[in-house]
Amino acid sequence: MANLKTLSAPLLMACLSIACSAQAEKAENNYKKYCASCHGGELQGGLGSSLVDNEWKYGASDADIARVIEKGIADKGMPAWEKTLTQDDIRALIIYIREEGASAKVDAQLKSVQPQGGIFSTRHHKFKLEKVIDGFGVLWGLEFLSDGSFLLSERDGKLWQVKGKQKTEITGIPKVWAKTQGGLLDIAIKEPSSENPWVYLSYSQPSAKGAMTAIVRGKIKKHQFVDSQIIYQAAQEFHTDKGYHFGSRIVLDGGYIFFSVGDRGDRQQAQDLSRPNGKIHRLHDDGRMPTDNPFVNTPNAVKSIWSYGSRNPQGMVMSHDGLLWEAEHGPRGGDEVNIIEKGVNYGWPLISYGMNYDGTAVTNKTSAPGMAQPKHYWVPSIAVTAIDEYTGSAFARWANHLLVGSLARQEVQLLEVKGGEVISTELLLKNQGRIRDLVVGPEGFIYLAMNPDNQKGSGVYRLVPVTSM
Repeated sequence: MANLKTLSAPLLMACLSIACSAQAEKAENNYKKYCASCHGGELQGGLGSSLVDNEWKYGASDADIARVIEKGIADKGMPAWEKTLTQDDIRALIIYIREEGASAKVDAQLKSVQPQGGIFSTRHHKFKLEKVIDGFGVLWGLEFLSDGSFLLSERDGKLWQVKGKQKTEITGIPKVWAKTQGGLLDIAIKEPSSENPWVYLSYSQPSAKGAMTAIVRGKIKKHQFVDSQIIYQAAQEFHTDKGYHFGSRIVLDGGYIFFSVGDRGDRQQAQDLSRPNGKIHRLHDDGRMPTDNPFVNTPNAVKSIWSYGSRNPQGMVMSHDGLLWEAEHGPRGGDEVNIIEKGVNYGWPLISYGMNYDGTAVTNKTSAPGMAQPKHYWVPSIAVTAIDEYTGSAFARWANHLLVGSLARQEVQLLEVKGGEVISTELLLKNQGRIRDLVVGPEGFIYLAMNPDNQKGSGVYRLVPVTSM
């Protein structure tokens, strides 16, 4: 690839081989083969300009960069490479450049979130990170009860009630398929201020064929999960032994339950309305089928489907203004935040801002007619997980904005929203642990269910405001 910014013809001609391959190659290999001699092995520049300094003379968008690669810049001596690189090659190469550009900024990011004397400083607030309790296996869900205690799910199938430093196991939960990403997953509580509320659990329900996402509800009496009712389970024909992409986030709102089911590793099925995977579903919170669901009268469609075209939704929250926000894992790049709406197609895998883990393209399209665009996306991926709206008063300047956690990047980010749009992001916390769940507690502190890299000694931590020093 030639210098995309300021170009010299003699140097450009040495940058690329004229040999054309009709088969898409890995992005890293294409970069080394065509680009590194000019732009450097680390994209830092050499004979050509740096590709990681975020300075683009001919436009900074993906479409701008793709156009320059495809069509060239004749007056700068850059030839057109649309006959040398396929559309998939170019798409994967752009994602690779974005990844490397983000990596080049890591040092500055780390410096911005380093605590001073145990105090983290952000644009509007200062806070400290406090341990609440630890000593768990891999954690997944966290939800508060009216007495100030909280429920905590371990992926291997244990449900805990935690009050202060005391933890008590809740027995009687369903058997789970605790393999790879499967197990006991999210928690939601209907009317948590009531004395004996319904507790909803998502889990990977085992069968002879493997497992599939299921939802159960019950009540907790004397540390037992009783009066249990299956709210949702897929037919066994939809079960699979693949151990990933269960989705499983739950939102309760207005007498309805919304829940996510990941694509279960079969990406094309996210577009198939006759299958439950790769979808957001909606039921009455007692399991009845709503008559106004978008595909309830569509032949062969799964009637609980509310939206489709999702890869692996890992976070959902209903905001104060009635918007259902969802966060989902992309492949390599392309993690997304969406507003979920009735009957809408979110595009996976026909459109994506990411590529396959091996560096080849999922698709060369980031948009298509009839498919919704994300409100925000990340390249490279952060492995986005939980999402919550800040509704407390302890961090007043964050009110009504979104908090998101991440696994691989070990981050908490603040997404400033206005009128259903994400208008800015801020990194609040980094490299303190893999964040699986994130909730605003009753006092307005922000609670994190965190798993360390080695998946041992997981615990709950909280962000506590520091108002004066």
